[in-house]
Amino acid sequence: MKRRGQRGMTLLEILVSLGVLAMISLLIYGAFDSLSRGRKGEAMRVERARQGRDAMERIVREISSAFLSLHVPNNQALVTRTTAFIASSGPNFDRLDFASFGHLRVEKEARESDQAEIGFFVVRDPDVEGKMDLVRREQTPIDIDPKRGGVVNVLAEDVESFHLKYLDPLTGTWVDSWDTTQATGQLNRLPYEVRVSLALKGVKNSPPFVFTTKFVLPMQQPLSFGIPR
Repeated sequence: MKRRGQRGMTLLEILVSLGVLAMISLLIYGAFDSLSRGRKGEAMRVERARQGRDAMERIVREISSAFLSLHVPNNQALVTRTTAFIASSGPNFDRLDFASFGHLRVEKEARESDQAEIGFFVVRDPDVEGKMDLVRREQTPIDIDPKRGGVVNVLAEDVESFHLKYLDPLTGTWVDSWDTTQATGQLNRLPYEVRVSLALKGVKNSPPFVFTTKFVLPMQQPLSFGIPR
């Protein structure tokens, strides 16, 4: 019985086989890489939306707790705190500083009031070129400078715009600024409603994340318990 002649693979057949395997490997890698980038992009979109929702919820809660107080010493030399509601507008970013019952005590039996001086505004990220972040400033206890001091923390990153408008109950019109400390402004009175609009940059060519809301301020007149009128 004769054995058939055994024939090995030629160099050309080996090269063709390696090329086919390389192409299949490249296709598989591309599929997994696309899936991984898609999952990463979706996670970034979810996180961006969460930041926007959380920021809006906090803004609404704390501005709704804004207040003014007429309880100050008759002697101006003894004044150690000023309650105010000061809002200014800009082309893309507005700012608001105000007194609020929004301070949360995180330590048991802490000798702290729920009153605080709070500010919301947008600043440039010092570590990333062109990146703007919405921050929250809190000063407790309230001091005599309504717009400075305290601790600043980031609420939302990559902000595209941040706008606030205020409904004046005396005129029935929406205005861009408010100042309870000036006779030429809205001396010792708060707006009836506040409208907030926050836009965060989209992720990977997606449209911006836009959040808007409108709410009423319960305490529009300053606190004056025991003060004769």
